Amino acid sequence: MSTKRIAKHLQEYAELSQSPPEGFTVALPASETLHTWHVTLRGPPSTPYHKGTFGVILTLPVDYPFKPPVVRFTTRIYHPNVTNDSLGNICLALLKPENWKPSTKIAAVLESLRSLLVEPQPDDPLEERIADEYRTDRPAWEANARNYVSRYAMSDPEFPPA
Repeated sequence: MSTKRIAKHLQEYAELSQSPPEGFTVALPASETLHTWHVTLRGPPSTPYHKGTFGVILTLPVDYPFKPPVVRFTTRIYHPNVTNDSLGNICLALLKPENWKPSTKIAAVLESLRSLLVEPQPDDPLEERIADEYRTDRPAWEANARNYVSRYAMSDPEFPPA
């Protein structure tokens, strides 16, 4: 990896760890690799995720910023755009290869992730059943999302070993 890209990683990390977007904290794992970031997201107010604390792993590929980061939840979450399993894969338009721009900052990725919790995108789901419920029975969806928060997101998130 070029020295210029390493410097970019350090600069972005320094900016985000000092003044992260609202609702986030950013840290490096104990291994201190610049390619894997541990992100904590507090559920936004006025959403069923409020009061929950969610762990997110952000992995920068070797060819970042020319390729998008890989972002996934480590905390289970009931959401149409996140796989309903322990993998926590996320469907976020900004991260799709055809939409990614090397000039995109990690802060914008985090803001987009928070926006996805505020306003799920049921027309581009990873979980069709949850998307259908979101579209057709919002009270049931909200109750299920709150149930997941109480079951999985009421303590500090756990991150896998780096």
